[in-house]
Amino acid sequence: MKSKYLLITPCRDEADYLQKTIDSVGSQTILPTKWVVIDDGSTDETPQILERAQEKYDFLQVVRREDRGKRSVGPGVMDAFYAGLAVVDLDAYDFVCKLDGDLEFQPGYFERLMELMDDDPLLGNISGKLFLRYGERLVEERLRNDNAIGPCKFYRVECFKAIGGFVRQVSWDGIDGHICRINGWIPAAKDEPVLQVIHLRRMGSSEISFWEGRQRHGRGKYFMGSRPYFVFVMAIYRMFERPYIVGGIGIMVGYIRAVFKGQQRYDNPEYLRYFRKYELQSLLFGRERTTQRFNDKVRAQVAQEKGMTEAELKTS
Repeated sequence: MKSKYLLITPCRDEADYLQKTIDSVGSQTILPTKWVVIDDGSTDETPQILERAQEKYDFLQVVRREDRGKRSVGPGVMDAFYAGLAVVDLDAYDFVCKLDGDLEFQPGYFERLMELMDDDPLLGNISGKLFLRYGERLVEERLRNDNAIGPCKFYRVECFKAIGGFVRQVSWDGIDGHICRINGWIPAAKDEPVLQVIHLRRMGSSEISFWEGRQRHGRGKYFMGSRPYFVFVMAIYRMFERPYIVGGIGIMVGYIRAVFKGQQRYDNPEYLRYFRKYELQSLLFGRERTTQRFNDKVRAQVAQEKGMTEAELKTS
């Protein structure tokens, strides 16, 4: 089993959460070959926490960036990620993972991800499932299984390079999964006990407010090419989770404002045709069934290109 993996963590003002992430990485049954943490201008205790961790772990490298004055979700995170990628030779690793600094996970997490990818040669990016902790109770965040979660995307380097890396904009973590399938790879999030990821800060929140975070999500759906009817249905779905009603309204408001402002959209015609077909079929047939159908097409196409049966492909 290939096991040389690279972690890249963009972080800014994560003092409340970062030590738990450091402890989780340091306890892995297979340690990372390299972990690059980009301190994106933190003004809290994050630099001191990283300094202590760097003294403890020889695989940890900290890259310090100047304070831009505010957090920039989406483009800012990707800029920081690529600043980390710039200090390493990606070809020296089998896997690369964008890992947030507000996560907690079990010691066997990365070993299990690599086992799953070893079992399935077409699995291009993978993660576990995301949970919130309420006292002693874990509650799953309502995220799909058709792509690895944004806070912890674990990629084969071969796949990451094939898709051209991440788009440097909001919704980069939704776009990448569809680009994977277009290029003959399958993305997934797996629901196994060892792969539970505890999110110490809820998905979709913002340093300003949850309302701003939901509007940002709506703007992201506009950027990635979602049709209005799909966003409307999704917003209704999101009304049944905290903050009830308001979260769904925020998504629609963000999307509509992006429409009227004529904001930038992801300009990739092949992707847009594929993505809109995927969203429409998800509404007609359900997300799980649609994902399986699209994945099956990927496997059949790759097997045909390689002159193999799908069973032979899986064991290759």
